[in-house]
Amino acid sequence: FTHIEKDFEVPADAAYLHITTNNTIFGNQWAQMPSSNVPLVADMSSDLFSRQLDANAFDLIYAGAQKNLGAAGTTLVCVRDRMLGKAGREIPTMLDYRTHAEKGSMFNTPPVFAIYTCMLNMEWIVENGGLAAIEEVNNAKAARLYKEIDENPLFKGTVAVEDRSRMNVTFIMNDRDKEASFLKFAEERNCVGLKGHRSVGGFRASIYNALTLESVEHLCSVMQEFATVEESVNA
Repeated sequence: FTHIEKDFEVPADAAYLHITTNNTIFGNQWAQMPSSNVPLVADMSSDLFSRQLDANAFDLIYAGAQKNLGAAGTTLVCVRDRMLGKAGREIPTMLDYRTHAEKGSMFNTPPVFAIYTCMLNMEWIVENGGLAAIEEVNNAKAARLYKEIDENPLFKGTVAVEDRSRMNVTFIMNDRDKEASFLKFAEERNCVGLKGHRSVGGFRASIYNALTLESVEHLCSVMQEFATVEESVNA
C-alpha cells in the first residue's frame, strides 16, 4: 500500500463504495475523494477535523474520536436519512442506526465525559480559526517533515508523493540496520512513539491536530543531528 489506486471503476450494481480516507499504518491518504455513482461510505477516524471536506459528497461517515476529535470512547456517525433501513436483514437493535437516529443518539447511556471532551476540542478548533486554519497548520507540519525526509541522506519515504498522508508520516532508513540506533537516539532526545506499526516496521510520525509545528521542527533537528553523527563516524 505505497500508493492509492485511482484507475478503477465502481460497478453500477454495487451497494456502496467504502474508503478509508487516511491509512494510519501505511501512511497514505486520499487527497481528492473518488467520484461514485453509488453511495459513498467513509471511515474518517484518523483525519476527520484535520482538513476541510465536502460532507455532501458522502452518504455515510463514521469515525472514532481518538485521533482529532476527542477522547477514546466516542464514535461519530453522519448518515443520510435515505440510507437508513436498507440492510435487507434483521439487525440487532444497538447496531441499527435507525435506533440511534430516532432516539437523538441517546438510546443508551452516553459516554458523557468522552462527549464533553469532544465539545471542548471542537471549541478549541473554532477558537483557533476553524478547519481552514487547522488544515493550514497540518499542511505546514507535513511539508516540513517530508522535506527533511527527502533531503536527509539517511532516510526515505515509503509512500508515493501524491498520496502521502498529512497525519501519519511513514519513512524508513536507507540502511535498515541503523533503524534501532536512530530510534534510541530519538527517544533520548524526547522523540517518542516513532516506531512504525508492527506489521510494516520503519518509522511513523503521527502529527495529528494536537501536535505542534515546534514538535515537528524538533524531530527534524534530531534527524539532522543523527545524520551528522553518522557522517563523522564514517569519515
